Amino acid sequence: MTTIYVDADACPVKAEAERVASRHGLRLVIVSNGGLRPSPNPLVEMVFVPDGPDVADMWIAERAGCGDVVVTGDIPLAARCVDKGARVVKHNGEVLTEANVGAVLATRDLMSDLRAADPFRQGGGKPFSKADRSRFLDALEREVQRARRQMS
Repeated sequence: MTTIYVDADACPVKAEAERVASRHGLRLVIVSNGGLRPSPNPLVEMVFVPDGPDVADMWIAERAGCGDVVVTGDIPLAARCVDKGARVVKHNGEVLTEANVGAVLATRDLMSDLRAADPFRQGGGKPFSKADRSRFLDALEREVQRARRQMS
C-alpha cells in the first residue's frame, strides 16, 4: 500500500499532504524531531526522531520505497528516495525523478560551494507563495495516483 512520507521540519505543506492522504485513504507519516502538534486523523502517524543532523532524513530513506511518495525539500534525501523507487515532490510542486534529480543535486552542491566561497553573499530562496501551494497539491495528487497504479 502506498504511504506518503513527509520530511516535516520546516515543511509548509503538511496540511495539504494530509488532505490528499485522507482523500485517498492512505497512510501519512510525518517525520520530525519534535515541536509539531499531533493530528487527530487516524491515517496520520507522527514519528519523532532524536535531534541530530539528517536523522529524520535517514529514517525516511530507510523506509520509503517503490510505490511510496516522499514530500521533502532536502535534495540529498530526495535522491536517495528516487534511487529506491519512491516518487518525490518538493514543497513547491516540483517532482524529482531519475531523469532530473542528478542535475538538481549538482546545482544544489554548486550553489553551496558558491555561498561558502563568498561569506558576504546575501539572499535566500524566494518566499513560499499561494501558487507554490497550488502546484504542490496538483503534483502530489498526480504522484499519488501514479504510485497507486504502480502498486496495482
